[in-house]
Amino acid sequence: MKKITDLQGSFELHNGVQMPYFGLGVYLSKDGSEVINAVKEALNHGYRHIDTASIYDNEEGVGKGIQESNVNRKDVFLVSKVWNTDQGYDATLKAFDASLERLGTDYLDLYLIHWPKGELSKETWKALEKLYKEKRVRAIGVSNFLQHHLEDLLTSTEIVPMVNQMEFHPYLVQQDLIDFCNSKGIQYEAWSPMMQGNIFDLDIMKDLAAKYNKTIAQIVLRWDLQKGVVTIPKSSKKERIIANSDLFDFELSEEDIQLLDGLDKGKRFGPNPDNFDF
Repeated sequence: MKKITDLQGSFELHNGVQMPYFGLGVYLSKDGSEVINAVKEALNHGYRHIDTASIYDNEEGVGKGIQESNVNRKDVFLVSKVWNTDQGYDATLKAFDASLERLGTDYLDLYLIHWPKGELSKETWKALEKLYKEKRVRAIGVSNFLQHHLEDLLTSTEIVPMVNQMEFHPYLVQQDLIDFCNSKGIQYEAWSPMMQGNIFDLDIMKDLAAKYNKTIAQIVLRWDLQKGVVTIPKSSKKERIIANSDLFDFELSEEDIQLLDGLDKGKRFGPNPDNFDF
Protein backbone atom coordinates (compact mmCIF):
# COMPACT_ATOMS: atom_id res chain seq x y z
CA MET A 1 0.00 0.00 0.00
CA LYS A 2 1.29 3.41 -0.96
CA LYS A 3 2.44 5.63 1.90
CA ILE A 4 -0.03 8.37 2.83
CA THR A 5 2.36 11.23 3.34
CA ASP A 6 0.93 14.65 2.59
CA LEU A 7 -2.03 16.69 1.42
CA GLN A 8 -0.87 16.68 -2.20
CA GLY A 9 -0.16 12.95 -2.36
CA SER A 10 -1.98 10.86 -4.95
CA PHE A 11 -3.01 7.40 -6.06
CA GLU A 12 -2.26 6.37 -9.64
CA LEU A 13 -5.25 5.52 -11.83
CA HIS A 14 -4.97 2.62 -14.27
CA ASN A 15 -4.24 5.00 -17.15
CA GLY A 16 -1.28 6.54 -15.27
CA VAL A 17 -3.07 9.75 -14.19
CA GLN A 18 -2.29 10.80 -10.61
CA MET A 19 -5.47 11.45 -8.62
CA PRO A 20 -4.93 13.35 -5.35
CA TYR A 21 -6.19 11.04 -2.62
CA PHE A 22 -7.68 13.87 -0.58
CA GLY A 23 -10.00 16.59 -1.85
CA LEU A 24 -12.84 18.98 -1.13
CA GLY A 25 -16.42 17.93 -1.85
CA VAL A 26 -18.86 20.78 -2.50
CA TYR A 27 -22.22 18.97 -2.29
CA LEU A 28 -24.71 21.39 -0.61
CA SER A 29 -22.28 24.33 -0.84
CA LYS A 30 -24.33 27.21 -2.21
CA ASP A 31 -23.29 28.71 -5.54
CA GLY A 32 -21.83 32.18 -5.19
CA SER A 33 -19.65 33.38 -2.33
CA GLU A 34 -20.06 30.26 -0.15
CA VAL A 35 -18.63 27.80 -2.66
CA ILE A 36 -16.18 30.32 -4.16
CA ASN A 37 -14.66 30.93 -0.73
CA ALA A 38 -14.61 27.23 0.20
CA VAL A 39 -12.73 26.33 -3.00
CA LYS A 40 -10.32 29.24 -2.59
CA GLU A 41 -9.63 28.38 1.06
CA ALA A 42 -9.05 24.72 0.21
CA LEU A 43 -6.71 25.40 -2.70
CA ASN A 44 -4.78 28.11 -0.92
CA HIS A 45 -4.36 25.75 2.05
CA GLY A 46 -2.86 23.04 -0.18
CA TYR A 47 -5.78 20.97 -1.46
CA ARG A 48 -5.43 20.02 -5.15
CA HIS A 49 -8.67 18.08 -5.77
CA ILE A 50 -12.16 19.60 -6.05
CA ASP A 51 -15.27 17.44 -6.58
CA THR A 52 -18.54 18.87 -7.89
CA ALA A 53 -21.46 17.72 -10.10
CA SER A 54 -23.96 19.38 -12.40
CA ILE A 55 -26.81 18.55 -9.96
CA TYR A 56 -25.02 20.45 -7.14
CA ASP A 57 -25.83 23.65 -9.05
CA ASN A 58 -22.55 25.29 -8.01
CA GLU A 59 -20.16 24.60 -10.90
CA GLU A 60 -19.97 28.29 -11.74
CA GLY A 61 -18.83 29.16 -8.22
CA VAL A 62 -16.35 26.28 -8.20
CA GLY A 63 -14.82 27.64 -11.42
CA LYS A 64 -14.58 31.13 -9.96
CA GLY A 65 -13.01 29.77 -6.77
CA ILE A 66 -10.29 28.09 -8.81
CA GLN A 67 -9.71 31.23 -10.89
CA GLU A 68 -9.52 33.45 -7.78
CA SER A 69 -7.17 31.08 -5.91
CA ASN A 70 -3.38 31.21 -5.98
CA VAL A 71 -3.28 27.87 -7.82
CA ASN A 72 -3.03 27.25 -11.56
CA ARG A 73 -5.90 25.32 -13.14
CA LYS A 74 -3.43 22.69 -14.41
CA ASP A 75 -2.49 21.90 -10.79
CA VAL A 76 -6.11 21.27 -9.73
CA PHE A 77 -7.74 17.84 -10.15
CA LEU A 78 -11.27 18.93 -11.09
CA VAL A 79 -14.16 16.46 -11.09
CA SER A 80 -17.77 16.74 -12.21
CA LYS A 81 -20.58 14.28 -12.94
CA VAL A 82 -23.34 13.80 -15.49
CA TRP A 83 -26.80 13.81 -13.90
CA ASN A 84 -29.45 11.15 -14.49
CA THR A 85 -31.71 13.30 -16.68
CA ASP A 86 -28.72 14.01 -18.97
CA GLN A 87 -27.75 10.37 -19.49
CA GLY A 88 -27.59 8.94 -23.00
CA TYR A 89 -24.99 9.53 -25.70
CA ASP A 90 -25.90 12.92 -27.18
CA ALA A 91 -27.33 14.32 -23.94
CA THR A 92 -24.12 13.47 -22.07
CA LEU A 93 -21.93 15.25 -24.63
CA LYS A 94 -24.13 18.35 -24.28
CA ALA A 95 -24.09 18.10 -20.48
CA PHE A 96 -20.30 17.87 -20.49
CA ASP A 97 -20.01 21.01 -22.63
CA ALA A 98 -22.41 22.82 -20.30
CA SER A 99 -20.39 21.80 -17.24
CA LEU A 100 -17.16 23.04 -18.85
CA GLU A 101 -18.79 26.35 -19.66
CA ARG A 102 -20.05 26.82 -16.11
CA LEU A 103 -16.69 25.81 -14.66
CA GLY A 104 -14.82 28.14 -17.01
CA THR A 105 -12.39 25.44 -18.16
CA ASP A 106 -11.70 23.57 -21.39
CA TYR A 107 -11.15 20.12 -19.85
CA LEU A 108 -11.93 18.04 -16.76
CA ASP A 109 -9.58 15.78 -14.86
CA LEU A 110 -12.34 13.26 -14.11
CA TYR A 111 -15.94 12.92 -15.31
CA LEU A 112 -18.30 10.45 -13.65
CA ILE A 113 -21.69 8.90 -14.36
CA HIS A 114 -23.52 10.00 -11.20
CA TRP A 115 -25.89 6.99 -10.83
CA PRO A 116 -26.36 3.72 -12.71
CA LYS A 117 -29.26 3.78 -15.18
CA GLY A 118 -28.95 0.35 -16.78
CA GLU A 119 -28.83 0.29 -20.59
CA LEU A 120 -28.89 4.08 -20.70
CA SER A 121 -25.60 4.22 -18.79
CA LYS A 122 -23.96 2.14 -21.52
CA GLU A 123 -24.79 4.93 -23.99
CA THR A 124 -23.57 7.49 -21.47
CA TRP A 125 -20.31 5.56 -21.09
CA LYS A 126 -19.75 5.57 -24.86
CA ALA A 127 -19.96 9.37 -24.70
CA LEU A 128 -17.42 9.42 -21.85
CA GLU A 129 -15.10 7.19 -23.90
CA LYS A 130 -15.37 9.64 -26.81
CA LEU A 131 -14.55 12.60 -24.54
CA TYR A 132 -11.61 10.68 -23.11
CA LYS A 133 -10.23 9.75 -26.54
CA GLU A 134 -10.54 13.40 -27.59
CA LYS A 135 -8.46 14.33 -24.49
CA ARG A 136 -11.21 16.59 -23.18
CA VAL A 137 -11.14 14.67 -19.91
CA ARG A 138 -8.09 13.00 -18.34
CA ALA A 139 -9.99 10.15 -16.66
CA ILE A 140 -13.52 8.74 -16.67
CA GLY A 141 -15.43 6.78 -14.09
CA VAL A 142 -18.68 6.05 -12.32
CA SER A 143 -20.40 6.78 -9.03
CA ASN A 144 -22.78 4.59 -7.01
CA PHE A 145 -22.16 1.49 -9.15
CA LEU A 146 -22.47 -1.78 -7.24
CA GLN A 147 -20.69 -4.88 -8.52
CA HIS A 148 -23.55 -6.03 -10.73
CA HIS A 149 -23.83 -2.54 -12.26
CA LEU A 150 -20.10 -2.59 -13.01
CA GLU A 151 -20.23 -6.12 -14.44
CA ASP A 152 -23.11 -5.11 -16.71
CA LEU A 153 -21.33 -1.95 -17.87
CA LEU A 154 -18.09 -3.85 -18.50
CA THR A 155 -19.83 -6.09 -21.05
CA SER A 156 -19.86 -3.15 -23.48
CA THR A 157 -16.91 -0.92 -22.58
CA GLU A 158 -13.72 -0.27 -24.50
CA ILE A 159 -12.23 1.48 -21.47
CA VAL A 160 -12.60 0.20 -17.91
CA PRO A 161 -13.78 2.96 -15.52
CA MET A 162 -10.86 4.50 -13.63
CA VAL A 163 -12.87 5.42 -10.51
CA ASN A 164 -15.98 4.31 -8.61
CA GLN A 165 -17.21 6.89 -6.09
CA MET A 166 -19.39 5.26 -3.41
CA GLU A 167 -20.98 5.95 -0.07
CA PHE A 168 -18.25 4.67 2.25
CA HIS A 169 -17.85 4.83 6.02
CA PRO A 170 -17.43 2.41 8.96
CA TYR A 171 -21.11 1.33 8.79
CA LEU A 172 -20.87 0.67 5.01
CA VAL A 173 -17.50 -0.81 4.12
CA GLN A 174 -18.58 -3.10 1.23
CA GLN A 175 -15.18 -4.80 1.25
CA ASP A 176 -16.29 -7.22 -1.49
CA LEU A 177 -17.00 -4.27 -3.77
CA ILE A 178 -13.66 -2.67 -2.94
CA ASP A 179 -11.93 -5.97 -3.72
CA PHE A 180 -13.82 -6.28 -7.02
CA CYS A 181 -12.86 -2.72 -8.00
CA ASN A 182 -9.24 -3.38 -7.05
CA SER A 183 -9.24 -6.53 -9.20
CA LYS A 184 -10.30 -4.43 -12.21
CA GLY A 185 -7.94 -1.53 -11.48
CA ILE A 186 -10.87 0.75 -10.54
CA GLN A 187 -9.93 3.30 -7.85
CA TYR A 188 -12.42 3.37 -4.97
CA GLU A 189 -13.53 6.76 -3.64
CA ALA A 190 -15.66 7.71 -0.62
CA TRP A 191 -18.60 10.04 -0.38
CA SER A 192 -20.35 10.71 2.94
CA PRO A 193 -17.34 9.53 5.01
CA MET A 194 -18.89 11.10 8.13
CA MET A 195 -22.15 9.09 7.84
CA GLN A 196 -24.05 12.39 7.41
CA GLY A 197 -22.83 13.48 10.84
CA ASN A 198 -23.73 10.24 12.63
CA ILE A 199 -20.07 9.25 13.00
CA PHE A 200 -19.71 11.84 15.79
CA ASP A 201 -22.13 9.92 18.03
CA LEU A 202 -20.14 6.68 18.13
CA ASP A 203 -18.34 5.96 21.40
CA ILE A 204 -15.70 3.94 19.58
CA MET A 205 -14.85 7.02 17.47
CA LYS A 206 -14.61 9.17 20.62
CA ASP A 207 -12.22 6.59 22.12
CA LEU A 208 -10.02 6.53 19.02
CA ALA A 209 -9.99 10.33 18.82
CA ALA A 210 -8.76 10.46 22.44
CA LYS A 211 -6.19 7.70 21.83
CA TYR A 212 -4.59 9.50 18.86
CA ASN A 213 -5.27 13.04 20.10
CA LYS A 214 -7.15 13.77 16.88
CA THR A 215 -10.72 14.69 15.97
CA ILE A 216 -13.28 12.04 15.02
CA ALA A 217 -13.32 13.45 11.47
CA GLN A 218 -9.53 13.12 11.23
CA ILE A 219 -9.69 9.50 12.45
CA VAL A 220 -12.26 8.42 9.85
CA LEU A 221 -10.58 10.32 7.00
CA ARG A 222 -7.22 8.76 7.87
CA TRP A 223 -8.93 5.35 7.87
CA ASP A 224 -10.23 6.06 4.34
CA LEU A 225 -6.75 6.86 3.08
CA GLN A 226 -5.07 3.91 4.78
CA LYS A 227 -7.72 1.69 3.16
CA GLY A 228 -6.54 3.03 -0.21
CA VAL A 229 -9.79 4.96 -0.69
CA VAL A 230 -9.80 8.51 -2.10
CA THR A 231 -11.85 10.80 0.15
CA ILE A 232 -13.50 14.19 -0.42
CA PRO A 233 -15.08 15.50 2.81
CA LYS A 234 -17.38 18.42 2.22
CA SER A 235 -17.28 21.65 4.16
CA SER A 236 -17.72 25.33 3.47
CA LYS A 237 -16.14 26.45 6.77
CA LYS A 238 -12.50 27.51 6.67
CA GLU A 239 -11.63 26.00 10.06
CA ARG A 240 -13.10 22.62 9.12
CA ILE A 241 -11.49 22.62 5.66
CA ILE A 242 -8.12 23.12 7.36
CA ALA A 243 -8.78 20.66 10.23
CA ASN A 244 -10.03 17.92 7.88
CA SER A 245 -6.70 17.96 6.06
CA ASP A 246 -4.56 17.59 9.20
CA LEU A 247 -4.09 13.87 8.63
CA PHE A 248 -0.44 13.42 7.90
CA ASP A 249 1.28 13.44 11.29
CA PHE A 250 -0.21 10.16 12.56
CA GLU A 251 -1.07 6.67 11.37
CA LEU A 252 -3.80 4.30 12.55
CA SER A 253 -2.56 0.92 13.73
CA GLU A 254 -3.58 -2.18 11.77
CA GLU A 255 -5.67 -3.24 14.80
CA ASP A 256 -7.60 0.04 14.77
CA ILE A 257 -8.21 -0.19 11.02
CA GLN A 258 -9.67 -3.65 11.60
CA LEU A 259 -11.68 -2.31 14.53
CA LEU A 260 -13.31 0.27 12.23
CA ASP A 261 -13.80 -2.32 9.47
CA GLY A 262 -15.60 -4.44 12.06
CA LEU A 263 -18.29 -1.77 12.56
CA ASP A 264 -19.70 -2.60 9.10
CA LYS A 265 -23.49 -3.04 9.22
CA GLY A 266 -24.23 -2.60 5.51
CA LYS A 267 -26.09 0.56 6.60
CA ARG A 268 -26.67 3.39 4.15
CA PHE A 269 -27.37 7.01 5.03
CA GLY A 270 -27.82 7.92 1.35
CA PRO A 271 -29.92 6.31 -1.42
CA ASN A 272 -29.52 2.67 -2.38
CA PRO A 273 -28.13 2.35 -5.94
CA ASP A 274 -30.56 -0.52 -6.53
CA ASN A 275 -33.77 1.40 -5.80
CA PHE A 276 -33.27 5.17 -6.02
CA ASP A 277 -36.01 6.98 -7.94
CA PHE A 278 -34.48 10.14 -9.40
